[in-house]
Amino acid sequence: MPFLVLKKRSLIAFFIIFMVIASASVWFYTQSDSLTVFNQADNETVREIHMVTGEFKSKLPDGKEIEAYRWDPGTIFLEKDEKVNLKILGVNGDEHPYIIEGTDLKGIVKKGEETVVPLQFDKEGVYRLICLTHPDKENSGPMIAYIVVD
Repeated sequence: MPFLVLKKRSLIAFFIIFMVIASASVWFYTQSDSLTVFNQADNETVREIHMVTGEFKSKLPDGKEIEAYRWDPGTIFLEKDEKVNLKILGVNGDEHPYIIEGTDLKGIVKKGEETVVPLQFDKEGVYRLICLTHPDKENSGPMIAYIVVD
């Protein structure tokens, strides 16, 4: 009857090979959400963020009507150098001329239309999207949104 003889060197080699395979399996399992190098060719994707113009109305006890306009959402978050299309749908108010402080970006959001604002910031900070028609409380505002760039 033949016997299987294992030497100490063979057992150690088997154990090392087993540990390498087990370690590699654990590493691949924990990295499953990461992109592989081959999938990173799609760096030019542009993220879309949707925003709307909104209005709140209320009556005071004396019957006077008050209103306030706003951007919704009021705060958006971007990464530095990230390409984003900010798509703003005009829902309330005829038009909202806007500026983005600290940039040369300006335009008009019109009721019933979607305005696309391409964004890409090379400096971190907080940028304000300000409606020039409603910049403060005296003009049914402030209609200000915050763009936070990290």
